[in-house]
Amino acid sequence: MDDSQEKNDVHLDAPPTDKRRARRAAAGAYVGTSIEFYDFFVFATASALVFGDVFFPTVENPFLGTMAAFATFGVGFVFRPLGGLIFGPLGDKYGRKPILITTLLIMGGATFAVGLVPSYESWGIFAPLALVFLRLIQGLAIGGEWGGAATISTESAPSNRRYFYGSFTQLGSPTGTVLSSGMFALAAMGGDEVLRDWAWRVPFLFAGVLLIVSLIVRARLEESPEFEKHVDKSAPKKATTSLIDTLKNNWQSILAGSAATAVGVGGFYITGTLFLSYATTTVGLSDGPLLTAQTIAAATSFISFPLLSLVADLKGPRVVIMWSLVAVAVAATPHFLIADTGSFSLIAMMLSISQTAQAGAWACIPALLRKMFDPEVRYTGMSISYQLSSVVFGGLMPMVGAGLLAITGGSPSLAIVLLVVLVAINIIGVLASLSIIRKRDARNEPNSSLHVEPTIGE
Repeated sequence: MDDSQEKNDVHLDAPPTDKRRARRAAAGAYVGTSIEFYDFFVFATASALVFGDVFFPTVENPFLGTMAAFATFGVGFVFRPLGGLIFGPLGDKYGRKPILITTLLIMGGATFAVGLVPSYESWGIFAPLALVFLRLIQGLAIGGEWGGAATISTESAPSNRRYFYGSFTQLGSPTGTVLSSGMFALAAMGGDEVLRDWAWRVPFLFAGVLLIVSLIVRARLEESPEFEKHVDKSAPKKATTSLIDTLKNNWQSILAGSAATAVGVGGFYITGTLFLSYATTTVGLSDGPLLTAQTIAAATSFISFPLLSLVADLKGPRVVIMWSLVAVAVAATPHFLIADTGSFSLIAMMLSISQTAQAGAWACIPALLRKMFDPEVRYTGMSISYQLSSVVFGGLMPMVGAGLLAITGGSPSLAIVLLVVLVAINIIGVLASLSIIRKRDARNEPNSSLHVEPTIGE
């Protein structure tokens, strides 16, 4: 079958989908993942800039204090898969909407509470313990958030625009970056001392405002049409069956999907969080201008995500994802070395290039993973795939990267190698995912002259 035929294919048994439902689903996914990524990015930024001083001041070596803060950041990722195992089956049994509202409440509430935790100076050991506890709650909720948002946005979309509508789930990532970096840039305007004294709390407390707005939007969501058609909500023990079936019958899809998100998940923490730590600690640049440059770079995604996802709908995801990954590898070396110039305009430009390079691989993930799982186990399968990747490629990246900087005496060379390794893993994951999709399509439509949706782009 040639490309032209494949691009005009339709989903023969797809439930009726109207544009209003698709737009509401995309908006509901977008606002939820925006606060999700805001929560995690604001924690990552605080870990790089202030948590070492505020919660771990007894650590004499500043580097070890930062490592302790990054370790606290990393523990949230440990609970992400558990959140996927809990909320995914519930979403497959009871529906996408109620679980997405639940995870949003837990996630936003935990982030707001971080802004209220007293410092080590006031609470002693209970301060870092409270920080770790709230971080674990964050991770648990986020474990069920992304999978549900990606599922409902792609299931509610027209069959020829699944990558486009699915990209709004991913657009929450740069939105969270813009908001978190912007809030920290404002907080840093009073100087480093004010930031470490009290101003760092403002971005966390702002999560309460985002939570209210997100709940209003998400309350207007309609349930996914694919869930309504394919899943019998009255079936007994559906949650247990869904979980067992997903792990037993879809392990290849889970592993391939996890590898296919390596750069999207881990790339930011190398080019964003680790770069921020390198630029401030090793190069000695100021926090505020760096955060502003990071905000500008993230804003470019509001153009690149929709455009690249539309190309994926028209041409298939292979060409978009592969070229994106090649660009990430090429930009890896200059991304770090540009910090040595001390020019914030050049840094902002390089960060923008790296952000655009990652956009293609990141924007296509929801629609790609959707095709790897049946509707009755999709929330679970997508959640576990993504959260497994988050643990392996996300939670460890800041600590590993910081360790590599220490080993090399501040040189980013090994961090650059680490990013290239992520690119290689991502390529393998995408190729495996596309192979699984082809086999599923052949099995589901063995005698049909119309292939199920344009996704491969071969």
